[in-house]
Amino acid sequence: MQKWKQEAPKLAKIFGGNLILGIAYAKLMVPDKIINGGVTSLALVLAKVTKLDIVVLTNGLTVLLLLICWLGLGRATLLKSLFSSACYLGSFSFFSWLPLKLTTVLPVDLALACGLIALGYYCCLSAGSSTVGMDVLALIIHQHQPRWAVAHIIRDLNFVVLLLGLVTYGWQAVVIGVIFSFVYAWLLDKLLVHYQQRVDRQSQQKA
Repeated sequence: MQKWKQEAPKLAKIFGGNLILGIAYAKLMVPDKIINGGVTSLALVLAKVTKLDIVVLTNGLTVLLLLICWLGLGRATLLKSLFSSACYLGSFSFFSWLPLKLTTVLPVDLALACGLIALGYYCCLSAGSSTVGMDVLALIIHQHQPRWAVAHIIRDLNFVVLLLGLVTYGWQAVVIGVIFSFVYAWLLDKLLVHYQQRVDRQSQQKA
């Protein structure tokens, strides 16, 4: 019972983070075809090539990353990531289906998406979970290179995917994706640093 009380706020945080990510990707990133190098963006690139459904590709890539998460991060992170994955898949699928339009003009959509996705990632990572996206690979790399910030690793992995998007979508889409990846990774890094500082202060107070 005590363990459930400790974990419940974290699970709620993970659920909320994936709700934010689902609506941001389904109603901003996909309609505007903004490729940022994440799983959904990689699915966008693959959808252009394979003609398969974007939701099917996103779900398939997510399952693959869950396997990598289990092998590289262990059971505890996997269990939270499974919950995170279920929340995201449900959220993305629901908002993809929902006849709701949030897009306005690209600069506004881009700014809003940066803030929402940084917040969504922060909620999951600070609760000890991955979003079952590129952060899975970033967390594994961070284990071996602790000096490298997770947000910076995610950004660099995004840039790799953007190079694939260069062939599919052209330089204009990639430039927009680079701007997006840089801004949201910067915001995410600020949120994670602030969170770690707060945790450190609390630890010092208890000592």
